[in-house]
Amino acid sequence: MADMSVAERRNVLAGFHGGSAKVRLTPALPATRVSLRAGADAVAGLSKSLGLKLPTKPKTSASAKGRTAFWIGPDEWFLIDEKGDTLMADCAASGVVHSATDISHRNTAIIVSGPAAADTLNAACPLDLSLAAFPVGAVTRTVFGKIEIILYRVEEETFRVECWRSFAEYAFGMLAEGAEDASL
Repeated sequence: MADMSVAERRNVLAGFHGGSAKVRLTPALPATRVSLRAGADAVAGLSKSLGLKLPTKPKTSASAKGRTAFWIGPDEWFLIDEKGDTLMADCAASGVVHSATDISHRNTAIIVSGPAAADTLNAACPLDLSLAAFPVGAVTRTVFGKIEIILYRVEEETFRVECWRSFAEYAFGMLAEGAEDASL
């Protein structure tokens, strides 16, 4: 009989910490992540099954009970569950046509918080991160230096930077440099 052991992936940013007097950089806790694609006719069924209303407008997000859904495109969402619940099973139970891919091991996240968080991100991200242009709850796929990220404004002075694991050290290093510059 084959050994049914499953390799446990370590957090690529384990042991990383950084920031400055005005910014804290913290690896986010492990989470379940799903890339979800579905037509407009499936939104209601998926929303009910997931326990939160999928956002349907650009730059929007929705959160409920430890779950967050980001609108990424007209038929695309990025789902995060910080409680470790299985998003895949809930998507499957929806009874509607969709495509759900578990990307939990592909992505990781960095929390950027503090009074200079927006300035830190602007060291390598071209977006206007003022509260008027990018309010609390706003989310977008964008560039950060040479990589693609999903940027989510959690609170006025807190952002979540989602990136691929393979780019995590690069993102953390760029954020650390930006934090130093933002504190000058």
